[in-house]
Amino acid sequence: MAEAYICSALRTPGGRRGGKIAGWHPVDLAARVLDATVQRTGIDPAAVDDVIMGCVGQTGEQGLHIGRNAVLASCLPQSVPAVTIDRQCGSSQQSIQFAAQAVMSGTQDLVIAAGVESMSRVPMGATGAFTPQASAGSPKSPGLDARYPGIAFSQFTGAEAIARKYALSRETLDAYALRSHQRAVAAMDAGAFDAELVPLELENGEVHCLDEGIRRDASMETLGGLRVLQEGGVITAGNASQICDGAAAVVVASAAAVKAHGLTPLARIHAMTVTGGDPVIMLEEPLFATDRALARAGMRMEQIDLFEVNEAFASVPLAWLHHTGADPARVNVNGGAIALGHPLGASGAKLMATLVHALRARNQRYGLQTMCEGGGLANVMIIEAL
Repeated sequence: MAEAYICSALRTPGGRRGGKIAGWHPVDLAARVLDATVQRTGIDPAAVDDVIMGCVGQTGEQGLHIGRNAVLASCLPQSVPAVTIDRQCGSSQQSIQFAAQAVMSGTQDLVIAAGVESMSRVPMGATGAFTPQASAGSPKSPGLDARYPGIAFSQFTGAEAIARKYALSRETLDAYALRSHQRAVAAMDAGAFDAELVPLELENGEVHCLDEGIRRDASMETLGGLRVLQEGGVITAGNASQICDGAAAVVVASAAAVKAHGLTPLARIHAMTVTGGDPVIMLEEPLFATDRALARAGMRMEQIDLFEVNEAFASVPLAWLHHTGADPARVNVNGGAIALGHPLGASGAKLMATLVHALRARNQRYGLQTMCEGGGLANVMIIEAL
């Protein structure tokens, strides 16, 4: 089977809900990272075989096939096809996996895997809303209700369930959240994100080039003062991921494309998997997906130099650490979604950009990335930095 190489991994800075980049239409936001990808790699735009765009809120301004619309709004010619996919929070990580599968199978040579989400303009859960023309009723079908009677699937409920199962206290969650901010501040100050960021021009002439959600003033006191989202629970807005606007793109290429376009491979895709598990506790699946990915790759945890575990809620990476026994010092070394934001459909490619550049900056070899996803799903990828 052919090898698949990552030759570019870029992302926009994160924007808070209603913040600096809320004025960017999501189609243009996605087009911006496509343009930056072409400009920085120097590839012939017409040589791109496909664009695979992850997006969760595929309605409103993100509806009507945002992947294709992003291509048409970018420098890519209209001959470049696109597809829009939804694997919930792992949508753009799945984009990368689909791109890698296409390259490894030999059916395509040069694919851009991307993701976008403007949570300011298309609120979370918007796809479950009904229009006047749509039939009213519950999105939960009779068949689904028969198998899971009386259960309202919720990521918040799942996050609380994980905290209870692994005996994670409010203080433990807040301490993890504080560390996320502290690491993100240190990374930003050190220029650790510079190689992966695509600056965005704002209407007032300002250039947005820093993640807006990072809080220098975060402390245990400020985090401890936030109210819980559920009576008797431990999850707060402070120890959960931030609602965020953003886009990201990763170039996946074959050896032939690398040679033909004079590309410099940043990493090789070593292994990948996706699994399904309990849809009720749902966010726990990365624990078991990691086990499976490592087994399929014939690797041990000790061989992985850096990990990116999406911080949908602090309880997720903490439970993952408890289960895997990984070294916390190697997990989310530049902070995570609690500080940097979680732009849903863009987060998989966003985390990959951070992982690739972090490995190379440290001259380290293997990285593992995993995303928890609605419905009890999880993607895992292992890459080798080059």
